[in-house]
Amino acid sequence: MRLSETQMQVRDMARQFADEVIRPMAEALDREERFPAELYKQMGELGLFGIGVPEEMGGPGFDTLTYALVMEELSRGYASVADQCGLVELLSTLLVRHGTQGQRARWLAGLLSSDIKGAYCITEPEAGTDVSGIRTSATRDGTGWLLNGGKIWIHNAPVADVGFVLARTDKDAGHRGMSIFIVDLQGQGVTRGPKEHKMGQRASQVGALTFSDVRLPADALLGDEGRGFHMMMSVLDKGRVGIASLAVGIGQAGLEAALDYAKQRKQFGKAIADFQGVQWMLADIARDVEAARLLVHSAAAKIDAGEDATRYCSMAKWFASDMAVARSADAVQIFGGSGYIRGFEVERLYRDAKITQIYEGTNQIQRAIIARELLKNGAAA
Repeated sequence: MRLSETQMQVRDMARQFADEVIRPMAEALDREERFPAELYKQMGELGLFGIGVPEEMGGPGFDTLTYALVMEELSRGYASVADQCGLVELLSTLLVRHGTQGQRARWLAGLLSSDIKGAYCITEPEAGTDVSGIRTSATRDGTGWLLNGGKIWIHNAPVADVGFVLARTDKDAGHRGMSIFIVDLQGQGVTRGPKEHKMGQRASQVGALTFSDVRLPADALLGDEGRGFHMMMSVLDKGRVGIASLAVGIGQAGLEAALDYAKQRKQFGKAIADFQGVQWMLADIARDVEAARLLVHSAAAKIDAGEDATRYCSMAKWFASDMAVARSADAVQIFGGSGYIRGFEVERLYRDAKITQIYEGTNQIQRAIIARELLKNGAAA
């Protein structure tokens, strides 16, 4: 797919930032599990958050394909950083599509500049893949609302200032009984759990949030009451393109590291790149990275064209995340024993890749979505 001049310029800017700023920090961020606030401030200044926010609302106004390019390049530097970009994209998209002028005025600019840190709060102990199982509730309290319940595995929970919380407002209405609330996480009644220690993407903070009689004003409701599930689902296609792009970035970083190492590492008197077995592994990695990239770009282009992109976004997310896990493992294999040691990039890439098969819908769910779309709409592309 041919990129526009603007898209190539944005991609190259993100690539330069990843190479010069993110990648040198990645090993320490992974080791220390630190939230790099200063790095995100730089990204905000460069316009790398809220990539799809229209110019009239303070964003750069780029399309989904440009967002995918940025996510891939940031992930080449470190997937945790790309994950933060993806989070801001989802929250800002919700505000742009469903927020009032007052809500956008209060929250949007801060999210884009990283002066405000957000959280996307859906998952609960009994509601992971099955969002209909959420128990967090919001009940009317005078002119406002009273929020009770808890969320787990929430990105940015230990550090976030504001949460976009999916809660049940009508216990008898199923999917139509859920609403989204914008919650000040510094407010009374909000409790944070400890930061979780993860296998990979360790600089991406994850934890629990508990809401105990949290009083919310009437204008905390985002969009229409009872439409929260549908609003959350409406941004998932773009979210899956983002995660697929992140996975491509992991695969590309593994390919670059493995290729460089194979040229330098010598066994039996010559570089291991001279052995056909290693050459074929490198070729397999390169093929699958490019195939995943093309699936991502195709899905993004369909979103930008206003087409029904659901099956294609699920295909891209499924294929790219499986690719990232399998091909980062191949990169470790090419490094041999060194690839199993902390401090080598490919060891981190292997750990970072695994979660891409799980979040934004597990790959088993992606298969179910694709099958549903095929049975409903047929096999024609």
